[in-house]
Amino acid sequence: MTDETPDTSDQHHADEPTSAHRPTGPQRAVVLASGGMDSATAAYLAADRSYEVCLLHTSYGQQTQNREFECAEALSDDLDAVVDFLHVETGHLQAVGGSSLTDDGMAVEDADLDAEEVPSSYVPFRNANLLSMAVSYAEANDCDAVFIGAHSEDFSGYPDCRPAFFDAFQRVVDVGTKPGTDIDIAAPFAEWSKTEIAEYGLSLDVPYEHTWSCYRAEEPACGTCDACAFRLQAFQRLGERDPISYEERPSYVEVD
Repeated sequence: MTDETPDTSDQHHADEPTSAHRPTGPQRAVVLASGGMDSATAAYLAADRSYEVCLLHTSYGQQTQNREFECAEALSDDLDAVVDFLHVETGHLQAVGGSSLTDDGMAVEDADLDAEEVPSSYVPFRNANLLSMAVSYAEANDCDAVFIGAHSEDFSGYPDCRPAFFDAFQRVVDVGTKPGTDIDIAAPFAEWSKTEIAEYGLSLDVPYEHTWSCYRAEEPACGTCDACAFRLQAFQRLGERDPISYEERPSYVEVD
């Protein structure tokens, strides 16, 4: 799986990702739909490439799971290419613990966009769990690809968002599915910044008003957790106003 690395200078642009192949005939893609802007953009990208889209949303005990589900459900209504919307309730990630997203005893930290350590919001091995469910659905329903919206600012802190992880998971899929199965693990934004994703999504008219990123709150978004900070920074860099509501909107763009 190869990904084009876009220009990361101050002049951001919405070049098209190259990681997921374009289908030559009617094909289906499972898109992991968290309710956030990255997965929504991945869904619109898949539809733009003429895939029929099957959205898979999982609630696993995260603090904002109700709002995330509402957004994923809204996306399924917004996107004409959606042929199935599957919502799965799982409790094992919350039971395992170890993340401020699922453990009430751990506080969600304020944003630190320069931090290099794994943040408390990391859910241990979450993407392997979610991708496994998506691949199961894909194999059972003759789908051709699984899309995930992870990107470069994710893998700076989350080990299961790195390109090497998706390459390794592709090998697991290749050896762990029945003969004749060909499912592409597509992480089209793996080398992209949040800003580039937002710019590309705006070019596709992704309804970002129906997405949610905040780790702390279901309405309004806090504006100060990592997820809010990266999202607000992306819109601020593009000179656009994020369409969702915030408790506060700090500036995350450096001023010379």
